Amino acid sequence: MLSGHRSASRRRSSRSRAARLAVPLAIPMAMGLTLGIILAVSGNNATKIDQSALGASASPSGSASAAAAAPAAAAAATPTATAAAAAVPPAATFANGPTSFRQLGDVATAPVDGAGNVINLNQTAAEAAASMNCTLTVPANPLSAQGLATPWQLGDGCSMANAATEGAFVEATILAPNGTVTVYNPLVITAGTTAAAAPAAPAIARGSQVIIDVGFNGTNLALVGRGARQGNCVDALGQSLIGQVSACNAVNFYNLANNEIARGTLKVPATGTSLDGQPCLTTRDFGTVDQDQSDNVITSYLINGNGQTAQNTAANAAAIAGATTLVNGSDDKLLAAFLDPANGCTAFTATDTTDPAGTSGSQALNELSARVNQQGTIAVVPPNDEMTLVNGAMSIAKTNVYRSLVDQPLLAANASATTVAADYCQNLTNIQPARNQLDMTRELNFGTPVAAVGNDLATFMGNRLSMSFVNLGCANFGLANPATITLDGNGVATAITYSLTQQAAKVTAAAGTGAAAGTGANTGNQNPFSRRHHRQNQAGM
Repeated sequence: MLSGHRSASRRRSSRSRAARLAVPLAIPMAMGLTLGIILAVSGNNATKIDQSALGASASPSGSASAAAAAPAAAAAATPTATAAAAAVPPAATFANGPTSFRQLGDVATAPVDGAGNVINLNQTAAEAAASMNCTLTVPANPLSAQGLATPWQLGDGCSMANAATEGAFVEATILAPNGTVTVYNPLVITAGTTAAAAPAAPAIARGSQVIIDVGFNGTNLALVGRGARQGNCVDALGQSLIGQVSACNAVNFYNLANNEIARGTLKVPATGTSLDGQPCLTTRDFGTVDQDQSDNVITSYLINGNGQTAQNTAANAAAIAGATTLVNGSDDKLLAAFLDPANGCTAFTATDTTDPAGTSGSQALNELSARVNQQGTIAVVPPNDEMTLVNGAMSIAKTNVYRSLVDQPLLAANASATTVAADYCQNLTNIQPARNQLDMTRELNFGTPVAAVGNDLATFMGNRLSMSFVNLGCANFGLANPATITLDGNGVATAITYSLTQQAAKVTAAAGTGAAAGTGANTGNQNPFSRRHHRQNQAGM
């Protein structure tokens, strides 16, 4: 996931899984744009930064300092080795199987995290701030027009006023039988409060399918309430939460979408050609993905000084004095607001009455675009994504639950989780450096998602790749990190050096240690990858 500053350690282990940091996520409305980042730090440690809130503009940087820094950064980006560029063919992608035709997964009632730790569902506000685990109450009949207009409630001690570390965001994509697609963002309020402005219900044609994707800026989010079952929601395998990822009615939505695509009813636009001459990026391109691809949403909300939230419509923004914007850290936001415009591409969007522009992309639209348009070596969620762990070990079953929520091909039940993980690492290591370098000139002159992390989009992407390599445990497969980061005295990435030497992953007994292909949820407390939370101060925030 890509996101901004939030302070929670994801998991520390022999793989050096990184800490997650945070800063307050309340930004002036016109400036709010949160993305996730991976920050390289000295001493070979890795820090994952989630839920950024620095409000960076997605426009080209025209400053003199950026222009002056570009030649030096471009020089630093020169590959250290290119002779072996074609020596290693792409590894298997495990992206050719069938997608799910029925719902997989569960709504956890006694949830545990991916390490097997029991999650407290009766927290105080202080406990919630420390754990960054929250509940989200799903309204009755959430797939109906009235249900979509009924606010979801963030609870268990959590508050949307602390959205950087506790915020939940809901995004619905509605597909009609005639192929028309619309986006609607249901509102999330803090339990015990009321909306700053009452939502208006969307129009839903008879025979439509609705998918609701949920994003989260904390660590683990549990869906609660009768509406979770009424809406065909999934947040777990058994009791093992997927962490930040949950969705409602995903399989039914994607089954209709794929049938309409096959019939020609639903028209998914071509991604087009990037200014670098390559196909535009998608959420399943190894040139785009990070350690936990295909998570979180594009939704944003407004919040007033009393902590009440409202949908981020133009009318609400004008009516709510001093409104600030809350945003979910998102891979989808990075693609739509930074990578696409920087490289001359356009995201798949639809009418959205809850967005100030009147149109918006969504996680579901991005996944449909990737399914139709992505060619070659296709990236799909791997079992070494930490959100697919069960009791600290890789799980084919939980990986398939996650994949079913984003319309990705399922792994065979007898697949080797270690082999799939190794191949994912090899493809990431061999493909993304070349694409990042190809786009370097444009991205050096494009605004950074988070100024405290990289001084432009290019250095941001380099940090993200470097730390994804670490967080996925790719070194366990005999691979070397292809990105080297240069930091200034404030810890901001100012240059990136890529090695384009192609590498082959090696699967050994040691590589698979602690990463067996678990097949079920575990409510025990064996915890090789425990989350330890701590606060750090980034960029004075």
